[in-house]
Amino acid sequence: MSYPVLPVRRALISVSDKKGLHELITFLHQHQVEIVSTGGTAKKIREAGIPVTDVSEITGFPEMMDGRVKTLHPLIHAGILERSDLKEDQQALDSIQAKPFDLIVVNLYPFLDVVAGKNVSIPGEESTSESGSVLALEDAIEYIDIGGPSMIRAAAKNMIYKAVLSHPDQYATCMEEIRETGGLSFLTRVQLAQAAFHHTAVYDQAIQDSLARALENAVSASGTSLHDPNSPDIIESIAKEKLLAADQSQQAEKKVQWLRYGENPHQVAAVVGKPEAYIDCFHGKELSYNNYLDLDAALRLMSDFKAENPTLAILKHTVPCGVATADSLIESWKKAFATDRTSPFGGVIVANTELDLQTAQELDEIFSEIVAAPSFTPEAEALLMQKKNRRLVRINQWPDNPSQCTTMFGGRLLQQSDLITETPDSLICVTQRQPTAEERKNLWFAWRVVKHVKSNAIVFVGDECTLGIGTGQTSRIRSTEIAAENAKSESLSLLNSVVASDAFFPFSDGLLAAAKRGATAVIQPGGSVRDEEVIKAANEHGIAMLFTGKRHFRH
Repeated sequence: MSYPVLPVRRALISVSDKKGLHELITFLHQHQVEIVSTGGTAKKIREAGIPVTDVSEITGFPEMMDGRVKTLHPLIHAGILERSDLKEDQQALDSIQAKPFDLIVVNLYPFLDVVAGKNVSIPGEESTSESGSVLALEDAIEYIDIGGPSMIRAAAKNMIYKAVLSHPDQYATCMEEIRETGGLSFLTRVQLAQAAFHHTAVYDQAIQDSLARALENAVSASGTSLHDPNSPDIIESIAKEKLLAADQSQQAEKKVQWLRYGENPHQVAAVVGKPEAYIDCFHGKELSYNNYLDLDAALRLMSDFKAENPTLAILKHTVPCGVATADSLIESWKKAFATDRTSPFGGVIVANTELDLQTAQELDEIFSEIVAAPSFTPEAEALLMQKKNRRLVRINQWPDNPSQCTTMFGGRLLQQSDLITETPDSLICVTQRQPTAEERKNLWFAWRVVKHVKSNAIVFVGDECTLGIGTGQTSRIRSTEIAAENAKSESLSLLNSVVASDAFFPFSDGLLAAAKRGATAVIQPGGSVRDEEVIKAANEHGIAMLFTGKRHFRH
Protein backbone atom coordinates (compact mmCIF):
# COMPACT_ATOMS: atom_id res chain seq x y z
CA MET A 1 0.00 0.00 0.00
CA SER A 2 1.29 3.47 -0.85
CA TYR A 3 0.45 6.53 1.18
CA PRO A 4 -0.16 9.92 -0.44
CA VAL A 5 1.72 13.16 0.12
CA LEU A 6 0.48 14.87 3.28
CA PRO A 7 -0.80 18.40 2.66
CA VAL A 8 -0.13 20.72 5.59
CA ARG A 9 -3.21 22.75 6.51
CA ARG A 10 -2.98 22.97 10.30
CA ALA A 11 0.12 22.98 12.50
CA LEU A 12 0.68 22.62 16.23
CA ILE A 13 3.87 24.39 17.37
CA SER A 14 5.41 24.29 20.85
CA VAL A 15 9.18 24.78 20.98
CA SER A 16 11.72 25.54 23.68
CA ASP A 17 14.48 26.15 21.11
CA LYS A 18 13.23 29.07 19.01
CA LYS A 19 16.00 28.80 16.39
CA GLY A 20 14.49 28.96 12.88
CA LEU A 21 11.00 29.59 14.25
CA HIS A 22 10.50 32.91 12.47
CA GLU A 23 11.36 31.47 9.06
CA LEU A 24 9.09 28.47 9.63
CA ILE A 25 6.01 30.38 10.79
CA THR A 26 6.45 32.93 8.00
CA PHE A 27 6.53 30.09 5.47
CA LEU A 28 3.50 28.35 6.98
CA HIS A 29 1.51 31.59 7.05
CA GLN A 30 2.35 32.27 3.41
CA HIS A 31 0.99 28.80 2.59
CA GLN A 32 -2.28 29.43 4.44
CA VAL A 33 -1.49 27.02 7.28
CA GLU A 34 -3.49 27.56 10.48
CA ILE A 35 -1.14 27.73 13.47
CA VAL A 36 -1.95 26.60 17.00
CA SER A 37 0.61 27.18 19.72
CA THR A 38 1.41 27.37 23.42
CA GLY A 39 2.61 30.03 25.89
CA GLY A 40 5.98 31.48 24.98
CA THR A 41 5.93 30.11 21.44
CA ALA A 42 2.53 31.69 20.76
CA LYS A 43 3.85 34.99 22.09
CA LYS A 44 6.81 34.87 19.66
CA ILE A 45 4.51 34.06 16.74
CA ARG A 46 2.15 36.90 17.67
CA GLU A 47 5.08 39.32 17.97
CA ALA A 48 6.01 38.39 14.41
CA GLY A 49 2.59 39.60 13.28
CA ILE A 50 1.37 36.14 12.32
CA PRO A 51 -2.08 34.88 13.40
CA VAL A 52 -1.99 32.15 16.01
CA THR A 53 -4.52 30.33 18.16
CA ASP A 54 -3.54 29.54 21.74
CA VAL A 55 -3.95 25.97 22.90
CA SER A 56 -5.90 27.28 25.88
CA GLU A 57 -8.52 28.72 23.48
CA ILE A 58 -9.06 25.22 22.11
CA THR A 59 -9.06 23.29 25.38
CA GLY A 60 -11.00 25.90 27.33
CA PHE A 61 -8.47 25.61 30.15
CA PRO A 62 -5.61 27.97 30.98
CA GLU A 63 -2.09 26.70 31.45
CA MET A 64 -1.82 25.54 35.06
CA MET A 65 0.70 24.37 37.66
CA ASP A 66 3.44 26.66 36.32
CA GLY A 67 2.93 25.34 32.79
CA ARG A 68 3.10 21.66 33.76
CA VAL A 69 -0.36 21.12 32.27
CA LYS A 70 -1.23 22.74 28.97
CA THR A 71 -1.23 20.31 26.02
CA LEU A 72 -2.25 17.15 27.92
CA HIS A 73 -5.84 17.27 26.73
CA PRO A 74 -8.07 15.10 24.44
CA LEU A 75 -8.77 18.05 22.13
CA ILE A 76 -5.05 18.25 21.41
CA HIS A 77 -4.05 14.58 21.33
CA ALA A 78 -7.13 13.53 19.39
CA GLY A 79 -6.08 15.99 16.70
CA ILE A 80 -2.62 14.40 16.63
CA LEU A 81 -3.64 10.74 16.74
CA GLU A 82 -6.69 10.74 14.45
CA ARG A 83 -6.56 8.70 11.23
CA SER A 84 -8.04 10.68 8.38
CA ASP A 85 -9.29 7.64 6.42
CA LEU A 86 -11.01 5.98 9.38
CA LYS A 87 -14.69 6.88 9.75
CA GLU A 88 -14.76 6.04 13.44
CA ASP A 89 -11.92 8.47 14.15
CA GLN A 90 -13.71 11.27 12.33
CA GLN A 91 -16.87 10.59 14.29
CA ALA A 92 -14.86 10.70 17.52
CA LEU A 93 -13.36 14.06 16.53
CA ASP A 94 -16.81 15.45 15.71
CA SER A 95 -18.23 14.23 19.01
CA ILE A 96 -15.79 16.41 20.98
CA GLN A 97 -15.60 19.17 18.35
CA ALA A 98 -11.88 18.64 17.76
CA LYS A 99 -9.92 19.38 14.58
CA PRO A 100 -6.95 17.43 13.17
CA PHE A 101 -3.35 18.63 13.02
CA ASP A 102 -1.18 17.75 10.03
CA LEU A 103 2.18 19.06 11.23
CA ILE A 104 3.45 18.90 14.82
CA VAL A 105 6.51 21.01 15.57
CA VAL A 106 7.86 20.34 19.07
CA ASN A 107 11.23 20.37 20.80
CA LEU A 108 11.85 19.85 24.47
CA TYR A 109 12.80 21.70 27.63
CA PRO A 110 16.61 22.00 27.69
CA PHE A 111 17.25 19.36 30.35
CA LEU A 112 20.55 18.32 28.75
CA ASP A 113 21.85 21.91 28.73
CA VAL A 114 20.71 22.59 32.29
CA VAL A 115 22.40 19.53 33.82
CA ALA A 116 25.54 19.64 31.64
CA GLY A 117 28.59 19.72 33.90
CA LYS A 118 26.44 19.59 37.02
CA ASN A 119 25.71 16.98 39.66
CA VAL A 120 22.08 16.61 40.66
CA SER A 121 21.80 16.39 44.45
CA ILE A 122 19.08 14.50 46.28
CA PRO A 123 17.67 16.50 49.24
CA GLY A 124 19.35 15.58 52.49
CA GLU A 125 22.39 14.06 50.75
CA GLU A 126 25.75 15.66 49.99
CA SER A 127 27.27 15.29 46.53
CA THR A 128 30.54 13.34 46.60
CA SER A 129 31.70 14.56 43.19
CA GLU A 130 34.77 16.81 43.09
CA SER A 131 34.03 18.30 39.70
CA GLY A 132 31.12 20.28 38.35
CA SER A 133 28.60 22.44 40.21
CA VAL A 134 25.62 21.05 42.07
CA LEU A 135 22.01 21.36 40.91
CA ALA A 136 19.22 20.56 43.35
CA LEU A 137 16.92 17.73 42.29
CA GLU A 138 13.82 19.89 42.71
CA ASP A 139 15.30 22.42 40.25
CA ALA A 140 16.45 19.80 37.74
CA ILE A 141 13.07 18.05 37.50
CA GLU A 142 11.36 21.25 36.39
CA TYR A 143 13.28 20.87 33.12
CA ILE A 144 11.89 17.39 32.50
CA ASP A 145 9.40 17.85 29.67
CA ILE A 146 6.18 15.83 29.81
CA GLY A 147 3.79 17.34 27.30
CA GLY A 148 6.51 17.74 24.66
CA PRO A 149 7.56 14.07 24.51
CA SER A 150 3.89 13.05 24.59
CA MET A 151 3.13 15.15 21.51
CA ILE A 152 6.31 14.08 19.71
CA ARG A 153 5.69 10.39 20.33
CA ALA A 154 2.00 10.64 19.41
CA ALA A 155 2.82 12.36 16.12
CA ALA A 156 5.66 9.94 15.39
CA LYS A 157 3.43 6.95 16.06
CA ASN A 158 0.88 8.42 13.66
CA MET A 159 3.49 8.92 10.91
CA ILE A 160 1.12 7.52 8.28
CA TYR A 161 -1.12 10.54 8.74
CA LYS A 162 1.07 13.20 10.39
CA ALA A 163 4.53 14.76 10.21
CA VAL A 164 6.60 15.73 13.24
CA LEU A 165 9.52 18.15 13.34
CA SER A 166 11.57 17.65 16.51
CA HIS A 167 14.65 19.74 15.66
CA PRO A 168 15.12 23.17 14.00
CA ASP A 169 17.63 21.68 11.54
CA GLN A 170 14.71 19.82 9.90
CA TYR A 171 12.75 22.97 9.02
CA ALA A 172 14.54 24.03 5.83
CA THR A 173 14.35 20.62 4.11
CA CYS A 174 10.67 20.20 4.95
CA MET A 175 9.79 23.70 3.79
CA GLU A 176 11.55 22.98 0.50
CA GLU A 177 9.60 19.74 0.03
CA ILE A 178 6.29 21.44 0.78
CA ARG A 179 7.20 24.21 -1.66
CA GLU A 180 8.02 21.70 -4.42
CA THR A 181 5.37 19.01 -3.90
CA GLY A 182 2.61 20.66 -1.89
CA GLY A 183 3.20 18.46 1.15
CA LEU A 184 5.40 15.88 2.84
CA SER A 185 5.92 12.40 1.42
CA PHE A 186 5.41 9.21 3.41
CA LEU A 187 9.14 8.44 3.27
CA THR A 188 9.90 11.86 4.75
CA ARG A 189 7.33 11.30 7.48
CA VAL A 190 8.90 7.97 8.42
CA GLN A 191 12.35 9.57 8.54
CA LEU A 192 11.01 12.35 10.73
CA ALA A 193 9.32 9.81 13.01
CA GLN A 194 12.57 7.85 13.37
CA ALA A 195 14.42 11.05 14.29
CA ALA A 196 11.67 11.96 16.76
CA PHE A 197 11.86 8.65 18.60
CA HIS A 198 15.66 8.95 18.70
CA HIS A 199 15.29 12.48 20.10
CA THR A 200 13.02 11.38 22.95
CA ALA A 201 15.19 8.32 23.63
CA VAL A 202 18.32 10.46 24.02
CA TYR A 203 16.36 12.90 26.17
CA ASP A 204 15.07 10.16 28.48
CA GLN A 205 18.54 8.60 28.64
CA ALA A 206 20.02 11.92 29.77
CA ILE A 207 17.43 12.16 32.54
CA GLN A 208 18.06 8.58 33.57
CA ASP A 209 21.85 9.12 33.59
CA SER A 210 21.51 12.25 35.69
CA LEU A 211 19.27 10.57 38.26
CA ALA A 212 21.52 7.50 38.34
CA ARG A 213 24.51 9.70 39.16
CA ALA A 214 22.48 11.45 41.85
CA LEU A 215 21.60 8.08 43.38
CA GLU A 216 25.18 6.90 43.22
CA ASN A 217 26.36 10.08 44.95
CA ALA A 218 23.65 9.75 47.60
CA VAL A 219 24.46 6.10 48.25
CA SER A 220 28.19 6.88 48.38
CA ALA A 221 27.62 9.77 50.79
CA SER A 222 25.59 7.51 53.06
CA GLY A 223 28.52 5.09 53.26
CA THR A 224 26.78 2.29 51.36
CA SER A 225 28.53 0.77 48.34
CA LEU A 226 26.57 0.12 45.16
CA HIS A 227 28.27 -3.27 45.11
CA ASP A 228 27.49 -4.02 48.75
CA PRO A 229 25.15 -7.06 48.93
CA ASN A 230 23.23 -5.14 51.60
CA SER A 231 22.44 -2.27 49.24
CA PRO A 232 18.79 -1.85 48.23
CA ASP A 233 17.82 -4.09 45.33
CA ILE A 234 16.46 -1.06 43.50
CA ILE A 235 19.99 0.34 43.02
CA GLU A 236 21.09 -2.79 41.16
CA SER A 237 17.87 -2.81 39.15
CA ILE A 238 18.44 0.81 38.08
CA ALA A 239 22.02 0.00 37.04
CA LYS A 240 20.83 -2.96 34.96
CA GLU A 241 18.07 -0.93 33.27
CA LYS A 242 20.56 1.84 32.56
CA LEU A 243 22.99 -0.61 30.96
CA LEU A 244 20.34 -2.14 28.69
CA ALA A 245 18.92 1.25 27.74
CA ALA A 246 22.36 2.55 26.80
CA ASP A 247 23.02 -0.53 24.66
CA GLN A 248 19.67 -0.19 22.90
CA SER A 249 20.44 3.45 22.15
CA GLN A 250 23.82 2.51 20.68
CA GLN A 251 22.36 -0.39 18.70
CA ALA A 252 19.80 1.99 17.17
CA GLU A 253 22.62 4.05 15.65
CA LYS A 254 22.76 3.15 11.95
CA LYS A 255 25.46 5.45 10.61
CA VAL A 256 28.21 3.32 9.02
CA GLN A 257 31.60 4.41 7.74
CA TRP A 258 33.57 1.73 5.91
CA LEU A 259 37.26 1.51 6.72
CA ARG A 260 40.08 0.41 4.43
CA TYR A 261 40.40 -2.83 6.39
CA GLY A 262 40.25 -4.18 9.92
CA GLU A 263 42.97 -5.23 12.34
CA ASN A 264 44.70 -6.89 9.36
CA PRO A 265 44.41 -6.15 5.61
CA HIS A 266 42.35 -9.27 4.86
CA GLN A 267 39.57 -8.22 7.28
CA VAL A 268 36.63 -6.04 6.20
CA ALA A 269 35.83 -3.35 8.79
CA ALA A 270 33.58 -0.38 9.53
CA VAL A 271 32.96 2.13 12.27
CA VAL A 272 29.32 2.45 13.34
CA GLY A 273 28.17 5.55 15.17
CA LYS A 274 29.37 9.13 15.38
CA PRO A 275 33.00 9.29 16.52
CA GLU A 276 33.19 12.79 15.03
CA ALA A 277 31.26 14.00 18.08
CA TYR A 278 34.36 13.21 20.11
CA ILE A 279 37.26 13.74 17.72
CA ASP A 280 38.19 15.63 14.58
CA CYS A 281 41.01 14.10 12.54
CA PHE A 282 41.98 17.24 10.65
CA HIS A 283 45.29 16.12 9.12
CA GLY A 284 46.73 12.93 7.70
CA LYS A 285 45.21 9.77 6.27
CA GLU A 286 41.77 8.64 7.37
CA LEU A 287 41.74 6.75 10.62
CA SER A 288 42.11 2.98 10.45
CA TYR A 289 40.50 0.29 12.58
CA ASN A 290 43.60 0.09 14.77
CA ASN A 291 43.78 3.89 14.99
CA TYR A 292 40.26 3.97 16.43
CA LEU A 293 41.16 1.30 19.00
CA ASP A 294 44.28 3.22 20.04
CA LEU A 295 42.44 6.53 20.21
CA ASP A 296 39.68 5.00 22.31
CA ALA A 297 42.27 3.78 24.81
CA ALA A 298 44.11 7.12 24.75
CA LEU A 299 40.99 9.23 25.31
CA ARG A 300 39.74 6.97 28.08
CA LEU A 301 43.07 7.23 29.87
CA MET A 302 43.34 10.97 29.52
CA SER A 303 39.72 11.51 30.58
CA ASP A 304 40.85 10.44 34.06
CA PHE A 305 43.38 13.31 33.99
CA LYS A 306 41.30 15.95 32.19
CA ALA A 307 41.17 18.27 35.21
CA GLU A 308 44.87 17.89 36.13
CA ASN A 309 47.92 20.02 35.46
CA PRO A 310 49.38 19.48 31.96
CA THR A 311 49.40 15.71 31.41
CA LEU A 312 50.69 13.73 28.47
CA ALA A 313 50.48 10.01 27.70
CA ILE A 314 52.13 7.83 25.07
CA LEU A 315 50.37 4.58 24.10
CA LYS A 316 51.24 1.65 21.87
CA HIS A 317 48.70 -1.02 20.92
CA THR A 318 46.20 0.52 23.43
CA VAL A 319 48.68 0.17 26.34
CA PRO A 320 50.33 3.18 27.99
CA CYS A 321 54.14 3.17 27.78
CA GLY A 322 54.61 6.54 29.47
CA VAL A 323 52.36 8.97 31.39
CA ALA A 324 53.37 12.13 33.25
CA THR A 325 51.93 15.25 34.86
CA ALA A 326 54.03 18.42 35.27
CA ASP A 327 53.80 22.20 35.43
CA SER A 328 54.19 22.44 31.64
CA LEU A 329 53.36 20.14 28.76
CA ILE A 330 56.94 20.04 27.54
CA GLU A 331 58.04 18.71 30.94
CA SER A 332 55.22 16.14 30.86
CA TRP A 333 56.46 14.99 27.45
CA LYS A 334 60.06 14.64 28.60
CA LYS A 335 59.08 12.65 31.69
CA ALA A 336 56.61 10.41 29.85
CA PHE A 337 59.03 9.71 27.00
CA ALA A 338 61.80 8.87 29.49
CA THR A 339 59.73 5.95 30.78
CA ASP A 340 60.27 4.06 27.51
CA ARG A 341 62.20 5.57 24.61
CA THR A 342 61.71 2.61 22.26
CA SER A 343 58.03 1.68 22.32
CA PRO A 344 56.60 5.12 21.35
CA PHE A 345 57.73 4.71 17.73
CA GLY A 346 54.51 4.51 15.69
CA GLY A 347 52.40 5.08 18.79
CA VAL A 348 49.76 7.54 19.96
CA ILE A 349 50.48 10.74 21.89
CA VAL A 350 47.62 12.37 23.78
CA ALA A 351 47.54 15.52 25.93
CA ASN A 352 44.90 16.98 28.22
CA THR A 353 45.65 20.58 27.26
CA GLU A 354 46.59 22.69 24.23
CA LEU A 355 49.70 21.39 22.46
CA ASP A 356 52.28 24.17 22.08
CA LEU A 357 55.16 24.66 19.66
CA GLN A 358 57.90 23.68 22.13
CA THR A 359 56.25 20.33 22.84
CA ALA A 360 55.52 19.84 19.14
CA GLN A 361 59.20 20.35 18.31
CA GLU A 362 60.23 17.69 20.83
CA LEU A 363 57.74 15.02 19.83
CA ASP A 364 58.37 15.75 16.15
CA GLU A 365 61.72 13.98 16.59
CA ILE A 366 60.00 10.56 16.62
CA PHE A 367 57.41 9.07 14.29
CA SER A 368 53.94 8.92 15.81
CA GLU A 369 50.81 7.58 14.14
CA ILE A 370 48.57 10.02 16.01
CA VAL A 371 48.95 13.19 18.06
CA ALA A 372 45.75 14.15 19.89
CA ALA A 373 44.94 17.18 22.04
CA PRO A 374 41.96 19.45 22.81
CA SER A 375 43.65 22.13 20.67
CA PHE A 376 46.93 23.04 18.98
CA THR A 377 48.61 26.42 18.79
CA PRO A 378 48.85 27.64 15.17
CA GLU A 379 52.64 27.25 15.26
CA ALA A 380 52.48 23.69 16.61
CA GLU A 381 49.82 22.77 14.07
CA ALA A 382 51.88 24.14 11.17
CA LEU A 383 54.97 22.20 12.28
CA LEU A 384 53.18 18.90 12.86
CA MET A 385 51.31 19.10 9.55
CA GLN A 386 54.59 18.97 7.66
CA LYS A 387 54.56 15.18 8.01
CA LYS A 388 51.78 13.87 5.79
CA ASN A 389 51.53 10.43 7.39
CA ARG A 390 51.02 11.79 10.90
CA ARG A 391 47.38 12.03 11.91
CA LEU A 392 46.46 15.08 13.98
CA VAL A 393 43.33 14.76 16.08
CA ARG A 394 41.44 17.49 17.88
CA ILE A 395 39.54 16.19 20.93
CA ASN A 396 36.02 17.66 20.99
CA GLN A 397 34.93 15.94 24.19
CA TRP A 398 36.11 13.19 26.50
CA PRO A 399 34.44 9.76 26.38
CA ASP A 400 31.31 9.46 28.47
CA ASN A 401 29.91 6.11 27.30
CA PRO A 402 27.82 4.60 30.11
CA SER A 403 28.30 1.08 28.74
CA GLN A 404 30.67 -1.15 26.78
CA CYS A 405 29.79 -3.95 24.38
CA THR A 406 31.93 -6.86 23.13
CA THR A 407 30.79 -9.52 20.68
CA MET A 408 31.23 -13.17 21.57
CA PHE A 409 30.06 -16.57 20.36
CA GLY A 410 26.27 -16.58 20.27
CA GLY A 411 25.81 -12.98 21.40
CA ARG A 412 27.27 -9.93 23.06
CA LEU A 413 28.70 -9.06 26.46
CA LEU A 414 27.53 -5.82 28.08
CA GLN A 415 28.97 -4.01 31.05
CA GLN A 416 29.01 -0.58 32.63
CA SER A 417 32.05 1.44 31.61
CA ASP A 418 34.83 1.34 34.19
CA LEU A 419 34.66 4.92 35.37
CA ILE A 420 36.80 6.09 38.28
CA THR A 421 34.42 6.63 41.21
CA GLU A 422 37.13 6.60 43.86
CA THR A 423 38.54 9.88 45.17
CA PRO A 424 41.81 10.64 46.97
CA ASP A 425 39.83 11.01 50.21
CA SER A 426 38.18 7.60 49.82
CA LEU A 427 41.47 5.68 49.91
CA ILE A 428 41.97 3.73 53.13
CA CYS A 429 45.37 3.28 54.75
CA VAL A 430 45.62 -0.26 56.18
CA THR A 431 49.22 -0.15 57.45
CA GLN A 432 50.89 1.26 60.53
CA ARG A 433 52.79 3.80 58.46
CA GLN A 434 50.72 6.42 56.70
CA PRO A 435 51.93 7.48 53.24
CA THR A 436 53.61 10.88 53.06
CA ALA A 437 51.88 13.67 51.15
CA GLU A 438 54.24 13.06 48.21
CA GLU A 439 53.60 9.32 48.28
CA ARG A 440 49.86 9.85 48.46
CA LYS A 441 49.97 12.17 45.42
CA ASN A 442 51.95 9.60 43.44
CA LEU A 443 49.74 6.72 44.58
CA TRP A 444 46.65 8.52 43.30
CA PHE A 445 48.43 9.19 39.98
CA ALA A 446 49.54 5.54 39.72
CA TRP A 447 46.04 4.27 40.49
CA ARG A 448 44.53 6.15 37.55
CA VAL A 449 47.26 4.91 35.20
CA VAL A 450 47.14 1.23 36.23
CA LYS A 451 43.44 1.16 35.39
CA HIS A 452 44.41 1.53 31.72
CA VAL A 453 47.17 -1.10 31.69
CA LYS A 454 46.21 -4.63 30.69
CA SER A 455 45.98 -7.18 33.51
CA ASN A 456 47.93 -8.30 35.35
CA ALA A 457 49.06 -4.70 35.69
CA ILE A 458 51.84 -3.19 37.79
CA VAL A 459 52.92 0.46 37.55
CA PHE A 460 55.85 2.11 39.36
CA VAL A 461 55.55 5.90 39.73
CA GLY A 462 57.69 8.76 41.01
CA ASP A 463 57.12 12.53 40.78
CA GLU A 464 53.76 11.95 39.03
CA CYS A 465 55.46 10.06 36.21
CA THR A 466 55.51 6.41 35.25
CA LEU A 467 58.88 4.77 35.86
CA GLY A 468 58.12 1.18 34.91
CA ILE A 469 55.02 -0.54 33.51
CA GLY A 470 54.34 -4.27 33.58
CA THR A 471 51.38 -5.33 31.46
CA GLY A 472 49.44 -8.32 30.23
CA GLN A 473 51.18 -11.06 32.19
CA THR A 474 49.64 -14.20 33.66
CA SER A 475 51.63 -13.65 36.88
CA ARG A 476 51.53 -10.47 38.96
CA ILE A 477 55.12 -11.06 40.09
CA ARG A 478 56.19 -11.36 36.43
CA SER A 479 54.50 -8.01 35.72
CA THR A 480 56.48 -6.52 38.62
CA GLU A 481 59.71 -7.94 37.24
CA ILE A 482 59.00 -6.63 33.74
CA ALA A 483 58.14 -3.16 35.09
CA ALA A 484 61.40 -3.10 37.05
CA GLU A 485 63.40 -4.36 34.07
CA ASN A 486 61.88 -1.65 31.85
CA ALA A 487 62.87 1.02 34.39
CA LYS A 488 66.40 -0.36 34.61
CA SER A 489 66.77 -0.40 30.81
CA GLU A 490 65.96 3.34 30.78
CA SER A 491 68.31 4.02 33.74
CA LEU A 492 65.40 5.06 35.94
CA SER A 493 65.71 4.52 39.67
CA LEU A 494 62.81 2.91 41.54
CA LEU A 495 64.22 3.95 44.92
CA ASN A 496 61.44 5.61 46.98
CA SER A 497 58.92 4.99 44.19
CA VAL A 498 55.30 3.93 44.72
CA VAL A 499 53.57 1.03 42.99
CA ALA A 500 50.00 0.37 41.89
CA SER A 501 48.42 -3.04 41.28
CA ASP A 502 45.14 -3.26 39.36
CA ALA A 503 43.97 -6.17 41.55
CA PHE A 504 44.82 -7.42 45.01
CA PHE A 505 48.06 -9.18 45.84
CA PRO A 506 47.00 -12.80 46.41
CA PHE A 507 50.18 -13.40 48.43
CA SER A 508 52.70 -11.17 50.15
CA ASP A 509 55.40 -12.14 47.60
CA GLY A 510 54.06 -9.66 45.05
CA LEU A 511 54.25 -6.78 47.49
CA LEU A 512 57.73 -7.82 48.64
CA ALA A 513 58.92 -8.03 45.04
CA ALA A 514 57.89 -4.39 44.56
CA ALA A 515 59.53 -3.37 47.84
CA LYS A 516 62.74 -5.14 46.83
CA ARG A 517 62.89 -2.90 43.74
CA GLY A 518 62.62 0.25 45.89
CA ALA A 519 58.89 0.92 46.33
CA THR A 520 57.99 2.48 49.68
CA ALA A 521 54.22 2.71 49.24
CA VAL A 522 51.57 0.58 47.51
CA ILE A 523 48.03 1.09 46.28
CA GLN A 524 45.78 -1.88 45.54
CA PRO A 525 42.09 -2.82 45.80
CA GLY A 526 42.39 -5.22 48.75
CA GLY A 527 39.85 -7.99 49.18
CA SER A 528 42.13 -11.04 49.20
CA VAL A 529 41.58 -13.80 51.76
CA ARG A 530 45.26 -13.19 52.58
CA ASP A 531 44.98 -9.43 53.09
CA GLU A 532 46.17 -9.82 56.68
CA GLU A 533 49.31 -11.62 55.49
CA VAL A 534 50.01 -8.87 52.94
CA ILE A 535 49.39 -6.08 55.48
CA LYS A 536 51.67 -7.80 57.99
CA ALA A 537 54.47 -8.02 55.40
CA ALA A 538 54.00 -4.32 54.57
CA ASN A 539 54.25 -3.37 58.25
CA GLU A 540 57.38 -5.47 58.73
CA HIS A 541 59.09 -3.65 55.86
CA GLY A 542 57.84 -0.15 56.70
CA ILE A 543 55.69 0.07 53.59
CA ALA A 544 52.60 2.30 53.52
CA MET A 545 49.65 0.73 51.78
CA LEU A 546 46.30 2.10 50.61
CA PHE A 547 43.22 0.03 49.77
CA THR A 548 40.78 1.39 47.19
CA GLY A 549 38.00 -1.17 47.43
CA LYS A 550 37.74 -1.22 43.63
CA ARG A 551 39.45 -3.53 41.15
CA HIS A 552 40.32 -2.33 37.64
CA PHE A 553 40.96 -5.40 35.50
CA ARG A 554 41.44 -4.68 31.79
CA HIS A 555 41.35 -7.81 29.64
